[in-house]
Amino acid sequence: MQGDPQFIQTQYPEGAVIDEIQRVPELCSFIQTWVDRTKKTGLYVLTGSSQFELMHHITQSLAGRTAIGRILPFSYSELYGSTPESVPNLDELLYHGFFPRIHDKKLQPTEALSFYVATYLERDVRNILNIKEWSKFDMFLRLLAGRSGQILNIQALASEIGLSNNTITSWIGVLEQGNIIYKLRPYFANLGKRLIKSPKIYILDSGLLCYLLNIFNPSVLSLHPLRGQVFESFVVTELLKERYNQGLPDNLYYYRDQRGLEVDLIIDEGTQLILGEIISAATFHPDFLSSLIKVQKLLNKPCRNILFTGSPETPYLYQGIEIRGYRHVGTMGPG
Repeated sequence: MQGDPQFIQTQYPEGAVIDEIQRVPELCSFIQTWVDRTKKTGLYVLTGSSQFELMHHITQSLAGRTAIGRILPFSYSELYGSTPESVPNLDELLYHGFFPRIHDKKLQPTEALSFYVATYLERDVRNILNIKEWSKFDMFLRLLAGRSGQILNIQALASEIGLSNNTITSWIGVLEQGNIIYKLRPYFANLGKRLIKSPKIYILDSGLLCYLLNIFNPSVLSLHPLRGQVFESFVVTELLKERYNQGLPDNLYYYRDQRGLEVDLIIDEGTQLILGEIISAATFHPDFLSSLIKVQKLLNKPCRNILFTGSPETPYLYQGIEIRGYRHVGTMGPG
């Protein structure tokens, strides 16, 4: 195939799924010529495990001729939706994470994720950034994990690792491009308030986050001081998956002003806002709703308020606010 790109045309004239496309970049140029000549669309689905090389070749050769879908690890509903009896408890769920190979091959999560960090992140991220000191990048990953769900402070990270702000910014940019982390933007609504303007950072898989936090079994997670941040990262990631899988823009934000008033999530749906508060506790208490109610009054827009909790219960309403357990995060449906 590498020596004869037209092999694809002769063997698969009606189209094909081509995996690991980054290994045969000359195919991108051939596909560009073929698509331009035939005017046919949707013939080729191009995938690859190396996000960085893949996007480089596509943007170089197929700009304006592609629709790009962002696919994160399995969603909760993809893994457990049809087999609710197999759903683990919350700590086991978060510890295992959602990488397909762990579930398909029944791998031990800590071992599998250690290989992932040592190969995929080292091979792709380290090589692209030309990192000479792997120990500093490893420290960066673990410090970043400890800040998952928190407001990103580039200067503090750089100072702690002993690197420049520009270096940390470039490392974060590559991890974001590779769908390893996500930056949740602050919400601005011309409120005339002094709002926090830095993004929050999230590791986009709870299992990977647990590994980077040195959480090597579910019983450790159940007592861990960052359990709430792991759960918050899970909720944000599930909502991202729901939107990406529907071909929707993420439109996810958070609200926090300098008085400390905050809601964890705002989803802007145009005609209304979804306000979300995330609490890992399984037992509901009305005090959990305080921030939602206060921020809704400030925004003065139609809002759908949701409290995401660590309970396995079916969703229900409390004084007009939806209470959703972890089994129902990514199945919210229309507002």
